Amino acid sequence: MSDVSTQSVGYAAPTPGTVRRIAIITSMILVLLGVAASLFLVRTVDSQLADIASTYEVRRQARELMLAVVDAETGQRGYLLSRDPAYLDPYNTAVGNLSATYQRLVTLISNNPAQLARITALVPDLDAKRAEMAKTIELMSAGQAADALTLLRSDTGLDLMDRIRTTLRNFIADEDAKLVERNGDMQLYRQSLVIAMLGALGAAAILAYSLLSRTQQKVAALSEEQMLLRSQNVELEEHVRARTAEVEEARERAERERARLETLLQDTNHRIGNSLATVSSLLGLQLARTRSEEVRDALEAAQLRVQAIASGHRRLRLGADLETTDAAEFLSDVIDDLAGALPADKEVRFEKQLQPMIIPARDATTLGIVVSELVTNAQKHGFSDGRAGTIRVRFERPEGDVTQLTVEDDGRGMVTMTEHPGGLGALIVNQLAKQFGGGEPEYRAREGGGTSVTVKVPKLEVLPPD
Repeated sequence: MSDVSTQSVGYAAPTPGTVRRIAIITSMILVLLGVAASLFLVRTVDSQLADIASTYEVRRQARELMLAVVDAETGQRGYLLSRDPAYLDPYNTAVGNLSATYQRLVTLISNNPAQLARITALVPDLDAKRAEMAKTIELMSAGQAADALTLLRSDTGLDLMDRIRTTLRNFIADEDAKLVERNGDMQLYRQSLVIAMLGALGAAAILAYSLLSRTQQKVAALSEEQMLLRSQNVELEEHVRARTAEVEEARERAERERARLETLLQDTNHRIGNSLATVSSLLGLQLARTRSEEVRDALEAAQLRVQAIASGHRRLRLGADLETTDAAEFLSDVIDDLAGALPADKEVRFEKQLQPMIIPARDATTLGIVVSELVTNAQKHGFSDGRAGTIRVRFERPEGDVTQLTVEDDGRGMVTMTEHPGGLGALIVNQLAKQFGGGEPEYRAREGGGTSVTVKVPKLEVLPPD
């Protein structure tokens, strides 16, 4: 008794969930098997239908062959008995169709060796029958009616016709037997297809019921979880609102600090520019009190350079990150300041071809000084005799090449590159170009007059736009 009790306690009955899963899996397998069986049976039925259609066509062509022989013989006998040429039309038509009908029949049964051998064996009889009919018609047409009728009444033509009819009838009878057999197979396949579809539908119904029951349980569980989530969502929304308020307050503080910092930077740049402008004014006062031409030239050059640096600081517009600027916009403003500082008696136009590039602000002022030095040099040497002309400034980065700055004029031009050896402006441009990894500035004479100076700045950092 104790052993039996122990075994009863140790037995674990399958849970409802396990039974449901087994039922669902079994139903799915039955559905898949039903679908596979249906597809197989449909393909089999299609194949059988094609075979039946082929059999019907073979029977039709065999009957057409027999009718062609019969029509030819009828036309022959009608002509021989009545000597009416009208009977030759159906005869010629039947003889003409005989070969074509035979070829179509052979093509249709090319994959059936037994039937093909039977039809092929007809060739001698068909040829002999055609020859016999043609001979009688030829004799009658030649006026030898007695010979033609004698040949017609002989047993040769009758024997040939009997063999042809017998062979074709047996051929058609075999095809009829195949047709009956295939129709029976078709009926069996249809019944099997119906059974398979009913089985698949039954399995699908079981599967649908199982899934519906499981879905109802899931919906009930989800409803309970949804109620719990709603209560948790309320708490989370309160927490999010509190955190959002804190973040918004911190963002507003950061925006205010950023605005204040931007204002300070802009104010600092303006103050530096104004201070440098003051230095430029002091140099101008000193220039006015100086009588030495050498000193005046030095003070004038110093005043122009101070003005260029002041213009760079005043024109500098920082981006949203307070560390970058648009080189095209900055250089355009610097060139406008240089054009505005020209004496009224100088008729010099400026053309700008500046490719937009985002560069660090620390490099922008350096580029501004280089542009100022090159433009001032073009004004001084290209248009020193008071002639009018154009100064072109290009700042670009050709595809696959390095960034480069080009200043050219159509003025007087420089006679040789040693015209002003060791000039301070050339020295400044050379030193600043080296900061950007460039070599010596490239000076060359322009076609048609004037000078072109190109400064390559391969190490200039060009940043992607925001």
